[in-house]
Amino acid sequence: MCTTVTPVNSVSTGADPSIVGPYLARALGDARWSGAAVALISGGKSNLTYRVTSPAGDVVLRRPPLGNVLPTAHDMVREHTVLAALAGTDVPVPTPRHLCTDTAVLGAPFYVMDHVEGPVVREALPAGYAGTPAERTAITHGLVDTLATLHAVDPAGVGLAGFGRPEGFLARQVSRWTGQWRATADAVTDPDAVAGLDSLAAALGASIPDSPSGAIVHGDFRIDNTVLDPREPGRIAAVLDWEMSTLGDPLADLGLLLVYWAEEDDPPERRAVSPVRSVTTLPGFGTRDDVVRRYAERSGRDLGALPWYVAFGSFKLAVVVAGIVARHRAGAMVGEGFADVGAAFAPLVRLGHTTLDRA
Repeated sequence: MCTTVTPVNSVSTGADPSIVGPYLARALGDARWSGAAVALISGGKSNLTYRVTSPAGDVVLRRPPLGNVLPTAHDMVREHTVLAALAGTDVPVPTPRHLCTDTAVLGAPFYVMDHVEGPVVREALPAGYAGTPAERTAITHGLVDTLATLHAVDPAGVGLAGFGRPEGFLARQVSRWTGQWRATADAVTDPDAVAGLDSLAAALGASIPDSPSGAIVHGDFRIDNTVLDPREPGRIAAVLDWEMSTLGDPLADLGLLLVYWAEEDDPPERRAVSPVRSVTTLPGFGTRDDVVRRYAERSGRDLGALPWYVAFGSFKLAVVVAGIVARHRAGAMVGEGFADVGAAFAPLVRLGHTTLDRA
């Protein structure tokens, strides 16, 4: 994997092994979990993810951050619900094993799911993996095709008919993320950037497009929220991080994916929306236009209003960045790599405005 793992030895890291092991032994009915080792998987900027290893096997544990959790965010029950529903579909997901809603155990709800082997990539590919442009093109196609496959799933057919309220989805999303922003705005010290996000929220709310609705929306679909097949570049082994999933407008997923998607020839201002270099800048990965064309072909959807969705993705991600900065300053983030995240805030605000101006 292109992530790192750090052994966990105390309760301060959110998953004390002396609690996790015995609990899983009882919950999963196998005493071999009792002495399990727990390691924090780095790379995530939101929920905390751990690999739990024992003679009984390996699982992944997911829980919310240790503090400053905003209302409706970091919902473990929601993640577990959608994983269980999609486990038998063509959408590749890890199989969920257990959900714990008793906050007395780890201080917050959490769940465990099967560990899926394969690289999770962000800044670089593993040595010897997808070394040709053709294989990287295949990864691009696999990601986009997986997104289109998710959006084609009938929610009612997998037991998710009541998973969200598709009607009015975009208006509620703008309102929700505006509320999240107001809860963390003090974390941003640049007054121009603060004013810019305020005006972007207002402009988005005033220009909401007619919205296709009813699909399962992932909420944060990007390359490093997937596990790539270790033997077959282009095949997605699993889609991860379903905390923001719901029923709504599928183009919100595509718009956010395009915000994340970096190109080799991007100017400095566009590169600044991400604090780290993306593997999608390597030769062979498609351009954002390639991503749009592939999705249009696979989904058959009308993408005429796509600039609005990209602007909304920029807005949403800027709010996420503000939340990370707030939690980091409060000492509620476990792991490394958070100090520079806030640098992306102002560029995201500018990208949102310039994109919306073209809508």
